[in-house]
Amino acid sequence: MDALRVWRASSHLIGFASMAAAAAVPATSRIRFRFLQVRCCSAAAAPATPAPAGNAATSDRSRRRSSSSTSDRESVRAIRLKKVEELRSKGHEPYAYKWDRSHTTKELQDAYNHLASGEECKEVSVSISGRVIARRAFGKLAFVTLRDDSGTIQLYCEKESLTDDHFEQLKTFVDIGDILGASGSIKKTEKGELSVYVKYFEILTKSLLPLPDKYHGLTDVDKRYRQRYVDMIANPEVADVFRIRAKIVSEIRKTMESLGFIEVETPVLQGAAGGAEARPFVTYHNSLGRDLYLRIATELHLKRMLVGGLEKVYEIGRIFRNEGLSTRHNPEFTTIEMYEAYSDYESMMTMAEEIITRCALAVHGKLNIDYQGTKISLQRPWRRQSMHNLVKEATGVDFNEFGDNVEAAKKVAQGILRTKTEDKNDTLFGTCPSVGHVLNEVFETLVEPTLIQPTFVLDYPIEISPLAKPHRRCAGLTERFELFICGREIGNAFSELTDPIDQRSRFEEQIKQHNVKRSALTAESKSSEVKSGDDYAYDVALDEDFVTSLEYGMPPASGMGLGIDRLVMFLTNSASIRDVIAFPVLKIRQ
Repeated sequence: MDALRVWRASSHLIGFASMAAAAAVPATSRIRFRFLQVRCCSAAAAPATPAPAGNAATSDRSRRRSSSSTSDRESVRAIRLKKVEELRSKGHEPYAYKWDRSHTTKELQDAYNHLASGEECKEVSVSISGRVIARRAFGKLAFVTLRDDSGTIQLYCEKESLTDDHFEQLKTFVDIGDILGASGSIKKTEKGELSVYVKYFEILTKSLLPLPDKYHGLTDVDKRYRQRYVDMIANPEVADVFRIRAKIVSEIRKTMESLGFIEVETPVLQGAAGGAEARPFVTYHNSLGRDLYLRIATELHLKRMLVGGLEKVYEIGRIFRNEGLSTRHNPEFTTIEMYEAYSDYESMMTMAEEIITRCALAVHGKLNIDYQGTKISLQRPWRRQSMHNLVKEATGVDFNEFGDNVEAAKKVAQGILRTKTEDKNDTLFGTCPSVGHVLNEVFETLVEPTLIQPTFVLDYPIEISPLAKPHRRCAGLTERFELFICGREIGNAFSELTDPIDQRSRFEEQIKQHNVKRSALTAESKSSEVKSGDDYAYDVALDEDFVTSLEYGMPPASGMGLGIDRLVMFLTNSASIRDVIAFPVLKIRQ
């Protein structure tokens, strides 16, 4: 009886009262109680919606609820720890080594859903396992809902089919959140619920902490990211995002292999951070006595593979950039970079269309996708337009007319931004060292957010494209494109620069421009007491070994990088990059 009282106290704390307790409640209250019970037993949590800002009363209630929740949580943990001790004292190990499972819940649902209500397959014996997400007991009968990776199924537990000790153990020791193994026959209840008619069960893992209250839901968005495991338990649809992510990565690999590419691995720790303009993470290697950098791109090492004789290579891997956090940016993210000898950037446009359409068909079975309420058509071919023409369409200004007159370009650009945006910040173009940089700033501010349907933006200025081959027809431009969908950059590709002398010159100019910008922003931050120069407070080094590799000769080639996280966001209709990264980087909780 002591153990039974312990179970009742535990169940009350997480929102599940016994039927006897419900009977003592007035009729009107009992109706409401039953509603709460159904919500608490549901498989999906309420949507996570943060409380309105500025509402002091709501904030105060939230604090009180949080304090109460913490108290309840510790009480439940203490009760469940006592259950662990009692189980062990009775010879039952609450943390099992294994369980032989014959079916998943989905396999059972698919195989036996044809049974008529009340029908039982006595000749069939099945064994399943999963987490308890609901339980209720009525005298000599108890129902438990189990969820595994594939779905849910009900356990039909009758005292007559179990030993008295076993049935009391079910009522006394099993809580929401525990992981059970159960075996028995298959039956469909009179109400049409397919169930395992339990003849034997074991507690495989005893849960010590209560699951989130399903009536209120897991409303703390920050906690959903910090404790993704709780988020996945409370919101089963979250796991679907990561299943789709795995399917997308698998489809990308299939596509690359079908086109004759081989997957290679390049160093994460590098002696020089190259392949992109980004602030790196720096670490120190004790044995070597030197700084090393987490890679900001895989590009330069993959190109070395082309020099070595591999003609089609790719890598799917993590990239690390010591930059800001947002709904589109995480300091570590996943890309695929690919390089193909004897091709140019036209080939990579075809490749981008092929990869993304195959992924869309694998996930959705169609090429018309809804993203955050906007219809996106992936029907090929996709729009192709130069950066100069897109900026001219948006502003009426042809930046080709400025030649090398950067000051005139800055003046016109500032006037455009004052007219077309609410941003009165005149410092946006202050550190731009060339007309190409000014053009790019105008493009990113005014044009990029409007590129909703898939668009290849072509022919970037040479000043902002140090690794791309000069355009064969247009002086001052490069054979480079970026792919945009829903106003977000998805991919970046070049006809690769293979001239080692030109490459060295470009690197040296990039370093010079970086140092000038760093000096200007550092001086500005000192005068304004704002740390605006932090993003450039790092050194950019010339990768001598990469230039040396080019001097041995790299074949004509094209290369492309695709952001896998943003592609997954698009194909799963996720608004934030944190929704598609299982464990995103977050600020320290105060």
